[in-house]
Amino acid sequence: MIQKVTEYIDRYDMLQKGDRVIVAVSGGPDSMCLIHILHSLKDRYDITLYAAHVNHCLRGEDSDGDEEYVRNFCIENSIEFFSKRVDIGALSRELNLSSETAGREARYDFFKELRSGLGAQKVALAHNLNDQAETMLMRIMRGTGLEGLYGIKPVRDNIYIRPILILAREEIEAYCERYGIKPRIDKSNYESIYNRNKIRLELIPYIRENFNKDIVNTLSRLSYIIGRDNDFIEEAAEKRYYELCREEPGRVILNKAISGEKEAITSRILRHAIKYVRGNLKNIEMVHINDIISLFTIGTGKRINLPGGIVCENVYGDIRIFKSDNLKQESFVDNITIFQKDKDILLPSVCFIDAMGLSVSMRLIDREEVTDFGEEGSKRYFDYDTVKNSISLRYRREGDRIVPCGMRGSKKLKDVFMDLKLPKEERDKVPIICFDDEIAWVFGYRVSNNHIVTKKTKNIIEIKIEKGEN
Repeated sequence: MIQKVTEYIDRYDMLQKGDRVIVAVSGGPDSMCLIHILHSLKDRYDITLYAAHVNHCLRGEDSDGDEEYVRNFCIENSIEFFSKRVDIGALSRELNLSSETAGREARYDFFKELRSGLGAQKVALAHNLNDQAETMLMRIMRGTGLEGLYGIKPVRDNIYIRPILILAREEIEAYCERYGIKPRIDKSNYESIYNRNKIRLELIPYIRENFNKDIVNTLSRLSYIIGRDNDFIEEAAEKRYYELCREEPGRVILNKAISGEKEAITSRILRHAIKYVRGNLKNIEMVHINDIISLFTIGTGKRINLPGGIVCENVYGDIRIFKSDNLKQESFVDNITIFQKDKDILLPSVCFIDAMGLSVSMRLIDREEVTDFGEEGSKRYFDYDTVKNSISLRYRREGDRIVPCGMRGSKKLKDVFMDLKLPKEERDKVPIICFDDEIAWVFGYRVSNNHIVTKKTKNIIEIKIEKGEN
């Protein structure tokens, strides 16, 4: 059996020389078998083992007995032991989760904490072949895709490894008996109070008796085949993801061409995007993926919300996926006066606007200094004499209008932004220069026809806006 596990470890490259490995040990047969095997292989792989035990406080003295049993085993075998007590009953009520889910959350939080403190590379978990079969049956009944039918993966995120996933429960029990290991037994595992227990105690025995005596190994083979094919599709989808998507801080922009991909590829591209923005795919179901796909066929500006505070929006055919926090406007900035004619403010002048992260410089210039009054970018030129009292800086407001250069009539700023195909979440971050109460310059986009330099202009003011701190 040790040879069988060794070959399985090597097949999936689970361990590297010098790895520090945290072993999750409950005290039951599976975890005791796991830590015993890894202890026997520690010199072969040149690894350091640490045992991690979470006392769930669900079974009173029995829970305490589990903790003490694992502690003593580690002392006898010179394995550093770490434990943590978590009242899972209270935690599940507080988080409105099942005790199973709350327990899992507590364990993984503990593993993360230990990994950071110990500088560990791997966390070894004691899932076995029967766990694999039970997981697959649960997911089949719940409804799942290839990823779900893959079941429990031998290696996840190159951190979590499952060296005895190749072993059936009967083999594990035989191993414990052979080496004199007397594991702790959780009697609740033999009560049909959870769905997994019902599958273990009722469904699998029924299938064995009536349909397939080797159902556990059959499901394991199915998992391998599905995993192999799924990995191939994932690689193809990942390639297309980087070809058709642009990652930016806090968001992903998906090219409209994605809608022409095969659905198997499209759905995986979308899952990649969500994971990039959110960090995980918790509670993301196929119905959410289908909702995003539907955005490609409807008009710009349409948006949907996903679990975990994720927003998906159609922006002129492309799909933007970002966190809802990014919808919040920048800290409100009222009209900030940066120049007044009737005050003793001399030009040139430089203002630093900390609230907006901008600096604004202004100076009067001679016409001869400028060769192109239509220059775009961070610097523009205006007729200084059209300023009656003041120049100010702000963000857009509801109902804003501008007389775009080359036009006589005014136009809603909202419509200007729509014509420019500027995404909604970016419109509230565009600095606006006002002469008195009228918009003169929408920074980076448009200037007002009422304030441009003409042949009749006598005095020219140059205004330059730069992003960055003082």
